Amino acid sequence: MIRSMTGFGRGSAAADGAEATVEVRTVNGRYAEATVRGLGDLAEHETAVQSTVKEAIGRGTATVHVSLSRAGGAASGLRVDAETARAAGALLREAAEDAGLAAAAVTLADVLRLPDVLVARPAPDDGAGWRAVQAALAEALGALDAMRRAEGAALRDDLVARADAIEGGAAAVEARAPERTAEARARLHERLDEFVAAGQLEPGRLEAEAVLLADRLDVTEEAVRLRSHLGQFREALALDEPVGRRLNFLAQEIGREVNTVGSKANDAELTRLAVAMKEEVEKIREQVQNVV
Repeated sequence: MIRSMTGFGRGSAAADGAEATVEVRTVNGRYAEATVRGLGDLAEHETAVQSTVKEAIGRGTATVHVSLSRAGGAASGLRVDAETARAAGALLREAAEDAGLAAAAVTLADVLRLPDVLVARPAPDDGAGWRAVQAALAEALGALDAMRRAEGAALRDDLVARADAIEGGAAAVEARAPERTAEARARLHERLDEFVAAGQLEPGRLEAEAVLLADRLDVTEEAVRLRSHLGQFREALALDEPVGRRLNFLAQEIGREVNTVGSKANDAELTRLAVAMKEEVEKIREQVQNVV
């Protein structure tokens, strides 16, 4: 079953006091790309996360958000920035004196409440955080794949319906083509008979012109190739592997045959059928851009 390139997955896991939540969101993209945010002190594992995600999505652009907490909370990793604390204390005492207050009115609590005095000091990771992230990532990618498969099933149904519509149009073209050719031949005979009667055309040219006209109007080869491309298109839709590029190529080939049919139309009904098929081809080409 084909997969959509767009989707979302979320996973949570815990390991030895570390808890991680990972969210993965994907959108259309020509290649497999991944951006990772929130790893913090696990930044050394960014490449590993990117590789895992790109392998899982096949094609598309992924954004990964990681949220990690450890037992004991942030307080266990706090430290005082001594230089900032000294500067803050001096500023507070100066402000107190300017306000007519005793410098002793400034307390440690006042200093600690100022920004950047207390700063986080990442605790050394014993591996628990990374194990939690790995497990959460695996769960998120599983949820993402399920969503992309579900959207892919809907895409497949739509693409099959449009392929059926084009094949129906091709059948109608084949049914109308002989009638159109006979009508054109009859009109050509009428015009050429007038030239023959007036001595302006050799009788032998009549049949030659009729043969050339029939060849110019014949769409048999285009119809055969169109059916072949549509058959390959349906086969690709049934595969459980990345087929987006193949579908895009086949959509181009289908469009090429439909355009040729339209250029040979020279008939109101065939022109109408060709236009309807072109509309379906354009919709297909839009949809396959979202297939992995």
